[in-house]
Amino acid sequence: MNDTPLTRAAVSAVRILQGAGHEAYFAGGAVRDYLLGIDAKDVDIATNAHPDDVQHLFPRATDLLGKTFGVVRVIEDDHIFEIATFRQDLDYQDGRRPSGVVFTTAEEDAQRRDFTINGLFYDPITDRVIDYVGGQEDLKRETLRAIGDPEKRFKEDHLRLFRAVRFAAQLGFEIEESTWKSICNLAELAKDLAPERVRDELIRCFTGPRPQLAFDLLDASGLMQIWIPEIENMKGVEQPPQFHPEGDVYTHVRMMVGMLKNADPTLAFAVLFHDIAKPHTYSVDDTGRIRFTAHETIGAEVTEKIMKRLRFSNQQIEAVTHCVARHMQFKDAISMKVSTLKRFMGQPHFEHEMELHRIDCSCCHADLSIYEFLKDKQKEFSQEELQPDPLVKGKDLLDMGMLPGKQVGQLLKQLFDEQLEGLIKDREHALGRARELVRAITGN
Repeated sequence: MNDTPLTRAAVSAVRILQGAGHEAYFAGGAVRDYLLGIDAKDVDIATNAHPDDVQHLFPRATDLLGKTFGVVRVIEDDHIFEIATFRQDLDYQDGRRPSGVVFTTAEEDAQRRDFTINGLFYDPITDRVIDYVGGQEDLKRETLRAIGDPEKRFKEDHLRLFRAVRFAAQLGFEIEESTWKSICNLAELAKDLAPERVRDELIRCFTGPRPQLAFDLLDASGLMQIWIPEIENMKGVEQPPQFHPEGDVYTHVRMMVGMLKNADPTLAFAVLFHDIAKPHTYSVDDTGRIRFTAHETIGAEVTEKIMKRLRFSNQQIEAVTHCVARHMQFKDAISMKVSTLKRFMGQPHFEHEMELHRIDCSCCHADLSIYEFLKDKQKEFSQEELQPDPLVKGKDLLDMGMLPGKQVGQLLKQLFDEQLEGLIKDREHALGRARELVRAITGN
């Protein structure tokens, strides 16, 4: 395992536990990632020490709410670790957590975990992997397999349905046949999950290295239809072939998802939802051409509804809906006035919108001329030119004799447009131009 401050602190914690006569190992994802050559982002520790013993050995223990389930969060060398006592889970009553636990051995603890690749232990002191579930062999085979009876594992914790998809997509692993059949058969259990838990798994799926694989697995299993049925509605919705030779709306979006890799969440969900309203807006005009009138505007409304369903933050919703609502404006960029273009490019999520436009075009007509035009304009315009402070404020116009009202706003917009066009260079010039316009309105 790579020598990092995190792993050194984790080894120190294990050494303290073993030095007190307890078994203690790295557990779960950290072991899986170590064997795959991936740096661990966090390390969980499993031990036969009871929670009170752990608390005694680590005076800086914090967040003791998990003690009932044998988990104590401790601080070692300024790193936080969860140290869990080997346990068996009692009956699961809510599809999320056990009604209680009993402390047990490492072997029995491994049997309660979700997938074989997550059921491994590692002793960093002796450099030894402890494998009671065949996880090492499944890592070699690149196979995701539930431990024991897959139906039992998924009925215990319904979120494991999504976790299976996420791990398979992140690692590029194939889901073992009986495990996959159980996911498909039990997908309806996902209806009872907390939206926040589903949201977090979907974010991991679509911002990982293989989001198209996650997309396909979510669709094939039925999980997508349960939580985002709007995606299913895109299947079979034809598009104008002169612009979309790739096929229907679903095919287009799937292709776009396939162009993402470790993407920012705003971009990932803008790609997923940008054409979400095309099924609602489909029509054929008198010439026989397929139209999706206002699909971007309606799409922003549908996107907001979906993201609220999944309990995204207001900030995340605003960013994604902004991208969806504006994605069709790119076709007009070349003909925009300079002031309009600068306003367009000065929006806070423009970089995500640009990438959405590039991917969108790449997955249909492949014409990137507007994208290249805007890249050139980004080089031409400085950030100060795109988002300058207005040289004239409302108070300035009121001081010049204008009365409060709509005309003040209209005049401020005109002056700011002239500033963006480069017709007004500095505040002195701006105030002179403002006085000129105010005299024309007031006659004074």
